[in-house]
Amino acid sequence: MSLGRPRRSCLAVPGSSLKMLDKAQGLPADQVFLDLEDAVAPLAKPAARKNIVSVLNEGDWGSKTRVVRVNDLTTPWTYTDVIEIVEGAGANLDCIMLPKVQTPSHIEWLDLTLTQLEKTLGLPIGKIGIEAQIENAKGLVNVDAIAAASPRVETIIFGPADFMASINMKSLVVGALHPDYPGDPFHYILMRILMAARMHDKQAIDGPFLQIKDVDAFREVAKRSAALGFDGKWVLHPGQLDAANEIYSPSQSDYDHAELILDAYDYYTSEAGGKLGAVMLGDEMIDEASRKMALVISAKGRAAGMTRSSTFTPPSA
Repeated sequence: MSLGRPRRSCLAVPGSSLKMLDKAQGLPADQVFLDLEDAVAPLAKPAARKNIVSVLNEGDWGSKTRVVRVNDLTTPWTYTDVIEIVEGAGANLDCIMLPKVQTPSHIEWLDLTLTQLEKTLGLPIGKIGIEAQIENAKGLVNVDAIAAASPRVETIIFGPADFMASINMKSLVVGALHPDYPGDPFHYILMRILMAARMHDKQAIDGPFLQIKDVDAFREVAKRSAALGFDGKWVLHPGQLDAANEIYSPSQSDYDHAELILDAYDYYTSEAGGKLGAVMLGDEMIDEASRKMALVISAKGRAAGMTRSSTFTPPSA
């Protein structure tokens, strides 16, 4: 699996707030998405587009992945969002996020539009990726086809608030467990999104937790999707950033162990190591399946910029 760009923390930034657009540039988020949708009132959308073009072109985003969330295709704003943002700042844009994706045709429309824009503007074809947000039952039922709809698709994102409303879920606390349900009411949705993402070699991103001052609760919610294998989570407030970056990175001990397994397996399967397929590493048997598991942890650690604190030493003859 290719992990692509690191997206442990995906920071939402309203396109209508110059203050927040400026502040976001200095925050330790892996990704920022500059929002034209729910965080921006209808009358403020034209000015927000201009704000976003300006900060993409003139701001210092460092190594952050730069994304713009446009409005969904049931609205009158989507076409203008895409045209103005890409014409104005396409060279400084990594992805377009499309919310409320319900069918593959939504992705196909965006793919074709981006291709036309890239050709017209002289940008590399396929430069701008797509992030697809699943926010209702129809989108979830079609999620496999949505993930396969374009090679531009980089992530599949869970949008919990709209999803809860679309299925009449009996709760107003986005992302939290429900006291009347003996389990995690979001488990099936998260796993369904994860399977579609992994089937098509995409990243899976968990949605926001709206109680922004309760970082402990954010951590508990984030741990559940991280345990399944999600690559990151939306962050609505700077106070959630450190928790997201930590939770969606491996622990230092797990990262060290994964790198040790990879080194040991490479050695023992080599001529010098005896061309062995399964060996003991301390008290643990490792084989090809162990290597595949270690590759996942190692890739996450490397993407997070981690440095190993131990090395493998081949046994002396």
